[in-house]
Amino acid sequence: MNTKLLTEKDMDTAAAILRNGGLVGIPTETVYGLGANGLDSGAVGRIFAAKGRPQDNPLILHIPEAAWLERYCRDVPKEAYTLAERFWPGPLTMILHRREIVPDAVTAGLDTVGMRCPAHSLTLEVIRRAGVPVAAPSGNTSGRPSPTCAAHMWEDMAGKIDAILDGGPCGVGVESTIIDLTCSPPRLLRPGGLPLEALQEVLGEVAVDAALLRPLGEGERPKAPGMKYRHYAPKAPVTVVAGPAEAAAQYIAAHLSEKTGVICFAEYAALFSGCTVHVMGASGDLAEQARHVFDALRAFDGTDVSEIYAQCPAETGLGLAVANRLKKAAGFHVVEVGR
Repeated sequence: MNTKLLTEKDMDTAAAILRNGGLVGIPTETVYGLGANGLDSGAVGRIFAAKGRPQDNPLILHIPEAAWLERYCRDVPKEAYTLAERFWPGPLTMILHRREIVPDAVTAGLDTVGMRCPAHSLTLEVIRRAGVPVAAPSGNTSGRPSPTCAAHMWEDMAGKIDAILDGGPCGVGVESTIIDLTCSPPRLLRPGGLPLEALQEVLGEVAVDAALLRPLGEGERPKAPGMKYRHYAPKAPVTVVAGPAEAAAQYIAAHLSEKTGVICFAEYAALFSGCTVHVMGASGDLAEQARHVFDALRAFDGTDVSEIYAQCPAETGLGLAVANRLKKAAGFHVVEVGR
């Protein structure tokens, strides 16, 4: 397949491809997604084939405004509209009861569906022109770090999909936060670009799903993307070192070999001068860490590193999402230091 690289002037082309059952890489504020007509089971099936994605891993439907929710969801609670008014367009996905028009291919057979309105003007306009909701997981080969620019997506998807719409680098860098509104209290299923604390300000009590702290076991069904399988992983094994930044840096420095890769905060990069080092940002700059965590994980695949150590931020604000992505990349292989 000859994958086309599209720009802003090609929005009608992107919309036509989606409407007619093709696959398009779409930019969002979080990461690039691999989009298809979310009402076309055949098109959705091609997402799974292109990514090598397990069939029991549900997808998210992307819409241009909250007014579209009633088309695809039933029994929409008032909290959904409150959250949409406050945070949409933005990095928030809401799990709601689906209508029958949403195919099983999107929901992995669940009675619920994730709904999101992304904060990217090109993609919102493409969805409006297509006239259909766009089902889209992250646009990487399944298990690899998510793409935060069109070039990353090209690495994984060139020759497998119809087109990639280049909308520039992603401003957030980690996927959307997923909140389940079909239970009481609402439950955080995935931390992301909207901090848990922001949801708590609106909703009050928010439960945190156990899958954020451990892998799902055999037989457990994921209710949202990213809950069950190893994700975001480079080729070399990752060890996450959690604890005070200074103690984590000293632990990593004591365990280096000549083929060790290090993901670290800017203040500690000089400790690892003999290694391949990728800096996420300063230890106190969580937004910068979120923008660069996937870049760092992906960059090691072009090197000869045999192992990777990663400093882990405190799990507050956006740090919860960054820590979650690092721990998933490591298969929850975490060393705690200095507690």
